[in-house]
Amino acid sequence: MTFMHWMPLNLWLSLVALCAMGAMSPGPSLAMVLRHTLGGGRSAGIAAGISHALGVGLYAALTAWGLGALIVHYPGVFQAIMLLGAVYLAWLGFKALRAGRGGALEAQAVTTSRSMAIRDGFMVALANPKLILFFVALLSQLITPEMSEMGKWLVVVTAMGIDGLWYVLVALVLSHSRVLPWLQARAMWINRLTGVVLLGLALRVVWGL
Repeated sequence: MTFMHWMPLNLWLSLVALCAMGAMSPGPSLAMVLRHTLGGGRSAGIAAGISHALGVGLYAALTAWGLGALIVHYPGVFQAIMLLGAVYLAWLGFKALRAGRGGALEAQAVTTSRSMAIRDGFMVALANPKLILFFVALLSQLITPEMSEMGKWLVVVTAMGIDGLWYVLVALVLSHSRVLPWLQARAMWINRLTGVVLLGLALRVVWGL
């Protein structure tokens, strides 16, 4: 059985375009990868990007196998997920703001580990309400009841792969020997901006509930 039997090529290309636009749009995920690259270097940034992609893959799988129907029938579950996500984003935002309260040298000293990067990458993906809405609103239009199991897995792998490739590329660029020192010199302001972005999104989620 060939690729075309799993999903028509034009449909897959539409999926690729949607996932690429979703991954590249600025938001808490980009801020998180930036912060871990700044605090832990290339390996931490890449770890955050890969674990974020796993979170994206989980949402893609849930969407492929009926998340949209669950939300329609149990809206309270969806609201609870959104609220928990907002709390986690707010916690990350306060951490970033606290890291940016000191001077430039203190902000540079705020380090992260790969284990922290993996945790935050996965959790930011799960806590990001934009991802939930993206998959439910857009991918549910591409996934039909007649789609084969292999077709659904192709959706999951495509979404996860594009997200992972994008954020690994971001980490590689940001950790370049000419880029990273420039970012570290401005770590205080980057942490503050990251905190504001995360807190702003958390407030927006709570306001919309």
